[in-house]
Amino acid sequence: MVANSRWRRLAPPAMAAAAALTLSGCLQNPDAGSGQGGFGADAQPEEGDGVVTILGAFGGGEEELFLESLADFEAESGIDIQYTSDQDFTTTVLLRVNSGDAPDIGLFPQPGGVMQLAAEGDVVPIDQYLDYDALNSSLVPGFLDSARYQGRVYAAPMRMAVKSIVWYPKAAYEEGGWNTEPATMDELAQVAQQIKDDTGATPWCIGWESAQATGWVGTDWIEEFMLRLHGPDVYDDWIYGRMAFDDPRVVEAFEAYDEFVDSDLVLGGDTGILTTGFDEAMAPAFDEDPACYLMRQGNFATSFFPADVQENLDEEIGIFVFPPIEGGYEGQPILGGGDLAAAFSYDDDTIAVMEFLTSDQFGGPWAEGGGWLSPHSTFDTSLYVDDLTRQIADMAYNADVFRYDGSDVMPKEVGSDSFWKGMVEFQDGAKTAEQVTQEMWASWPEDLKQTGDEAAETEGR
Repeated sequence: MVANSRWRRLAPPAMAAAAALTLSGCLQNPDAGSGQGGFGADAQPEEGDGVVTILGAFGGGEEELFLESLADFEAESGIDIQYTSDQDFTTTVLLRVNSGDAPDIGLFPQPGGVMQLAAEGDVVPIDQYLDYDALNSSLVPGFLDSARYQGRVYAAPMRMAVKSIVWYPKAAYEEGGWNTEPATMDELAQVAQQIKDDTGATPWCIGWESAQATGWVGTDWIEEFMLRLHGPDVYDDWIYGRMAFDDPRVVEAFEAYDEFVDSDLVLGGDTGILTTGFDEAMAPAFDEDPACYLMRQGNFATSFFPADVQENLDEEIGIFVFPPIEGGYEGQPILGGGDLAAAFSYDDDTIAVMEFLTSDQFGGPWAEGGGWLSPHSTFDTSLYVDDLTRQIADMAYNADVFRYDGSDVMPKEVGSDSFWKGMVEFQDGAKTAEQVTQEMWASWPEDLKQTGDEAAETEGR
């Protein structure tokens, strides 16, 4: 791993200007009076019946904390909120909307369903009933873009996930004296080499094995590199099919990842990456003599750490943000996800619930229970269960731009099929970056590919 690696490159001079336009003017709603489904600027909300139905994907302990987070609002507003959990949410919500049995509010774990229903005119645009500018000012920058269709936004986040995190065993790592805040990918590469030189251990803990879903961890790596090399504007064109999957910029991201994740620096090498369970990847880092030290994974990773580590996260675990690439996007991007609230009915009760759900006042009990992050930088972070969670939240709050996990946005034929499979074939050396990206683009449904004027119209540029 050397300092003049391929990801150190000069970005095109126009990139910064393009990104600035994307993150400023394009975030407004220039067509706020001309949305789908007859929700024009003059439409007035109906009178509610005192009941608001919500459909979501989470159940169990998460459902309990969600309902607890609504309890005070229900008591004060007098609105009866009826929540239904459905593990097959994506299919169920489409069926219910298309059959005329839509819930008042849907909580989408991925934005694809929002886009589809917005295109069909079934979702109320948020600028119709929320203070768009106030909401945008407190959210992590760029979050609202995940639900933007033809220039308007049709959902707002009520929960956030953060993926751009590097984890390490705190005591062993700090004893080694290695950099705990690498500012660039080159500095992170230097840390990895130092760990190998100082300990003889392989620095990276990486596991992709996930039964039929093996490869999804690899898609996250490519998304991280796309964001850092090319910025949010190009990233959006890529994940929405406005540029070919085998575009040279995508191939560059694959090759930059391949160079960065040198098999000599990963526990088990290429074979270990493909055969180690994603939930077992970091286990060797907690041995008395760690066999690896660094793992890039989302905030949910704490759920599969050893029990004794989970009981004392602040003492056992250290983290830092996956850093930018020098010469790439000029800023700190964050890859993540979250649940997006979308309204199917337009009455004053539904509006009141949506205002609360998407505000920085929602989620206190859930934050105190653990496993939940507010997408609002103005949220009371003292409510988070530990310092580690506060650090993760701050990574997103201090980021320059947030972008949704790309494979969750792409058509399922790609995002949860050819992209996963292609990553495995690329990682084991069976195919080149050019080959797998060509096959991924070939699997993209033709009617969902967008180019030229159509792409500009869809983006609202």
